[in-house]
Amino acid sequence: MTLELIVFIGAILFGILLYWRESNGNKLYRLVDKIVNAKHLQMKEDDKTGFVYRQKFLLRVVYITAFFILLMVILKFLIPINYTTISIFASCIVGTLIGTYVANFVLKSGKIIDEKGDSLQDIVSDTIEKGKDLIEDMTQDEEPEANQVEEAEPSDDAVKPEEPKEDKKSARDRLKDKGYLK
Repeated sequence: MTLELIVFIGAILFGILLYWRESNGNKLYRLVDKIVNAKHLQMKEDDKTGFVYRQKFLLRVVYITAFFILLMVILKFLIPINYTTISIFASCIVGTLIGTYVANFVLKSGKIIDEKGDSLQDIVSDTIEKGKDLIEDMTQDEEPEANQVEEAEPSDDAVKPEEPKEDKKSARDRLKDKGYLK
């Protein structure tokens, strides 16, 4: 179990490294794209898509699994394939996938903080001020002032004057007025 945990953490770190590396350049993906696709189907020059960078979940799983299957075929001659090997293989796939999403979160949050650093500081300071105001409002004693006159509630015995009811048109009449009905 300890070996699997170590491999899992290492796979997360590998996923982070893989995602970061592809965010800086995707030369290998471009090479595969040029080999596999016709000229008019190849990706544009400004497209930064890679094997894991800017890919959908399903394609990430496919590419990562294919990579580890290729690695497993190479290592098949060095180590025997048994339950532990398959368990480590699964841990590597899941860990690498999680690592790519962690790296995606870190890179996006870093870009957002860089772009909106000043406005985030203003938002945080405004929130702190509002919190202080709220705490002050909650801690103040709510005593009625002497000059406030409390309204006496009418008793149930008192007769309430009826308000004149306005002539309300029916829905049919209103629709006729708007011209929807004849």
